[in-house]
Amino acid sequence: MSQTTFFEQHVNEPLAAKLRPVTLDEFVGQEHLTGKGRLLRRMIEEDQICSMIFWGPPGVGKTTLARIIAKQTRAEFIDFSAVTSGIKEIRTVMQQADSNLKFGVRTIVFVDEIHRFNKAQQDAFLPFVEKGSIILIGATTENPSFEINNALLSRCRVFLMHALKEEDLVRIMKHAIEDPRGFGNMNVTITEDMLHGLAVFANGDARTALSVLEMVILNGEYGADGSVTVTKETMEQCTSQKSLLYDKKGEEHYNLISALHKSMRNTDPDAAVYWLARMLEAGEDPLYVARRLVRFASEDVGLADEKALTLAVNAYQACHFLGMPECSVHLAQTVIYLSMAPKSNSAYVAYETAKTDAVKQLAEPVPLQIRNAPTSLMEELHYGEGYQYAHDFEEKVTAMQCFPEKMEGTVYYEPGEQGEEKQLAEKLNKVKDWKAKQRSLAEKKNS
Repeated sequence: MSQTTFFEQHVNEPLAAKLRPVTLDEFVGQEHLTGKGRLLRRMIEEDQICSMIFWGPPGVGKTTLARIIAKQTRAEFIDFSAVTSGIKEIRTVMQQADSNLKFGVRTIVFVDEIHRFNKAQQDAFLPFVEKGSIILIGATTENPSFEINNALLSRCRVFLMHALKEEDLVRIMKHAIEDPRGFGNMNVTITEDMLHGLAVFANGDARTALSVLEMVILNGEYGADGSVTVTKETMEQCTSQKSLLYDKKGEEHYNLISALHKSMRNTDPDAAVYWLARMLEAGEDPLYVARRLVRFASEDVGLADEKALTLAVNAYQACHFLGMPECSVHLAQTVIYLSMAPKSNSAYVAYETAKTDAVKQLAEPVPLQIRNAPTSLMEELHYGEGYQYAHDFEEKVTAMQCFPEKMEGTVYYEPGEQGEEKQLAEKLNKVKDWKAKQRSLAEKKNS
């Protein structure tokens, strides 16, 4: 009888599946939910589980946490995929849950990617959640407020899960190297810097971290004694990462995004596209780049070209729908557009200046004339008295003061002279001149 190797025995099971935690103490990350004394941990330990939604990026432990809950609360666990299941499958599962309940057994139905269900499919769960036949645990990478029916969402508690920290991913990978279920029976040599590099590459995703760790170990250099050494060359070949991968502190990551941002600001589309390519080909998350472009569209282009923000948001959506490598052209298009767009940082400067005053002058009261008066007591206290509804006036504007009294005349927004903002500057100047004239007339009338 031939002897199978370590890899032959485990080839069909991913490392992430072999090392899936089975208790809360083994679970890494999400301390705001599972740390000692935290709400979700107390609910699990006290067996007071309700229907809930785990919302967070991929590979942060949504499925693992659902399985831990099922194990520690002694409920039957049914794994349900929103990708492959329809209403017929839902009804079959619900009938099974009803049957379990008759024997005093609770059923946890875990629905991965619950946002993929349409309204009718989500509604099929509702009566069973309401009568307690099932405890529904949904996992989603999308905002539940937009993707899950209000009726179902109102019966579930939403728990936000964050991308794992670099140190969390390093801890998970070290455990994989030491645990017999992983590579504990092998003598693996991999440097601390390499582990941190893999953590940066994984970008908060434990599944990705373990997958790439498995790949670099499988492709490592084997010694005569069966030991495995992971080299820098192996890392590059397995990840195609050269610029970001070995940067433990993330410095190169921030250097590149800074280069992209400043090239666009300086109206240099060629340099901007180059830095974009450097980031994407190094394995940067395209959604991260897209988010930075959305910020740039308002911080550096702003009201000089109002289409810039729309284009940047559209690029983010395209990245979300397509991913790499297809979305690279959408990012390139947006980078070129933003580079060539007229520039204005007036919105950014206005907010930053106002923020400083807002923090220093928290006690400044809201003027009575622009307060709401939903109760009779508030009316007696003159809330809303003297309010002027702009739509009732021919000019669609009034001379009413909206600042706290001490701040009258303060200026935060100073329009630039580029692009569309030049027209805004002209309009704003006319409005300010008109208001000043009206206030002057009112003062003369009252004097």
